[in-house]
Amino acid sequence: MPAAGARCAGLRRRLPVLRWLPRYSLAWLQLDLMAGLTVGLTVVPQALAYAEVAGLPLQYGLYSSFMGCFVYCFLGTAKDVTLGPTAIMSLLVSSYAFHEPVYAILLTFLSGCIQLAMGLLHLGFLLDFISCPVIKGFTSAASITISFNQVKNILGLQGIPRQFFLQVYETLRRIGETRAGDAVLGLACLAVLAGLRAMKSRLPRAACMEPLAARLSYLIVWTSATGLEDLGSPGTHLLPSLPPPWAPGRFITVALSTTARNALVVLFAGLVAYSFQVMGSQPLTLTGSIPQGLPAFRLPRFSMAAPNGTIPFRSMVEDMGVGLAVVPLMGLLETVAIAKAFASQNDYRIDPNQELLALGFANVLGSFVSSYPITGSFGRTAVNAQSGVCTPAGGLVTGALVLLSLAYLTSLFYYIPKAALAAVIISAVVPMFDAGIFRTLWRVKRLDLVPLCVTFLLCFWEVQYGIVAGVLVSGILLLYSIARPPIKVSEGDVLLVQLGSSLHFPAMECLRDAVCSRALAASPPRSVVLDCCHISSIDYTVVVGLAELRQELRKHGLSLAFCSLQDPVLKVLLSADLEGFQHFPSREEAERCGGVEPGDESSLLPTGLIQ
Repeated sequence: MPAAGARCAGLRRRLPVLRWLPRYSLAWLQLDLMAGLTVGLTVVPQALAYAEVAGLPLQYGLYSSFMGCFVYCFLGTAKDVTLGPTAIMSLLVSSYAFHEPVYAILLTFLSGCIQLAMGLLHLGFLLDFISCPVIKGFTSAASITISFNQVKNILGLQGIPRQFFLQVYETLRRIGETRAGDAVLGLACLAVLAGLRAMKSRLPRAACMEPLAARLSYLIVWTSATGLEDLGSPGTHLLPSLPPPWAPGRFITVALSTTARNALVVLFAGLVAYSFQVMGSQPLTLTGSIPQGLPAFRLPRFSMAAPNGTIPFRSMVEDMGVGLAVVPLMGLLETVAIAKAFASQNDYRIDPNQELLALGFANVLGSFVSSYPITGSFGRTAVNAQSGVCTPAGGLVTGALVLLSLAYLTSLFYYIPKAALAAVIISAVVPMFDAGIFRTLWRVKRLDLVPLCVTFLLCFWEVQYGIVAGVLVSGILLLYSIARPPIKVSEGDVLLVQLGSSLHFPAMECLRDAVCSRALAASPPRSVVLDCCHISSIDYTVVVGLAELRQELRKHGLSLAFCSLQDPVLKVLLSADLEGFQHFPSREEAERCGGVEPGDESSLLPTGLIQ
């Protein structure tokens, strides 16, 4: 019986859907339907825009937007998280997939396999080595890169290269070729989006005592101004002032709130383009035809036909290079960070390793339906949470809506101007640039500006160089702090040496030089007591180094003793059977004894200290 219970617990841990499905209720269903519908209407225009960022045909954005919703419903541990294409992941795909769908789909499959392996081996801790300055440097550079990448669509320019510096040069060189229709519409869309965003800080809040109709009207205006992604931001407290989540009024409110600023702008631009088409002239660059129908369910291709032959699997993997590490790691970082943030906000717990498995399965299965790599989306997750989602089942509704769009609505996307999608992307990624982080790090710890600036600057050259260089610089700074710990030396009858952090083998040479120089330079030379209160563990190299330090001090008639040893450290030193090893329970005891002569170590030690 206990074995059966353990098996059930293990199954519930690997299939989190079994935790909430037996308790599922009609009230939950209503809320999940609303949240799924809201997120679904948000993801469709975003998917089209992010495919443009990834350098892929627009239908691949929709192909990437439904499988993650279905998989996460069964394997995810956070009720709020939604998986799908994001601006950051799309930028990475454009760098490593070379604008080839075959490469993008294979990258999805391999990234999913790596994420699955990391989840099974509990390697999520590797994400902890990507420091905050590196992340901030990458996202800030990505904001500028993605924004400028869309300038060509705002201006209606064709044939602009995607490498950032070449892109800047070519755009400025060919600015005289700007299409007036695209430029006017694109700038107008940007102005409307910026104006609606600015409105939210000037709109008064609706009072709880006002009639429901007034509050509903107010919410429509507010939502149009803020955009759905802002509903989850701190300080936005509209929905709690409305009727309870299960009330009919709330359902109408959330349904109306789907007309957020992005959707309004895209709809308006599409109507303008359609009007020009009907009149027989078209000054705008349109999205164009998008293949209708669902993608075929099949294995990703492990080779690709090329004009001069076939590119084999091995060559494709070599071409992707470091992207096979960067893409899965950044995907995991985004997803786990978002899941932790919303779990803390909404008072529930997640399993980080299960999140890795869920994302890995979503990418592996997504590659079977021509998806490019996906990850957690902060904006859509905020929408999901604020819409009152109760379980991951809301993702089923979102995924179904994307499938319906692919099956029946792609013909309507023909009239969406590229300039409008570019405006939506620029409006979405500009807030990712965090100018304040430079000032904050200058005030808090200036050394952290080094990995931030290295990452930020190199990401303009190549994304992978920026991330890898930033991680390496952060690692070097971390290793330097380990190899050069702060050492405090107090002089008295003995030289009391205290490390400000733990003792690892790279720091042994630094400690040895500091102790010998101070002990021998004192007048007269003094014996040394090493205060080990901050040292929680040591390895064999440290033991050897301490033995050599003791021998060197003994040559000059001095001794080395230890105090405040923690049990694990004491156990290692006793096991090493160091000749003449002596230690005291506290600093006070060590100072009272005043050190010992090299030949009389045992005589002055308190009884029972050496076992």
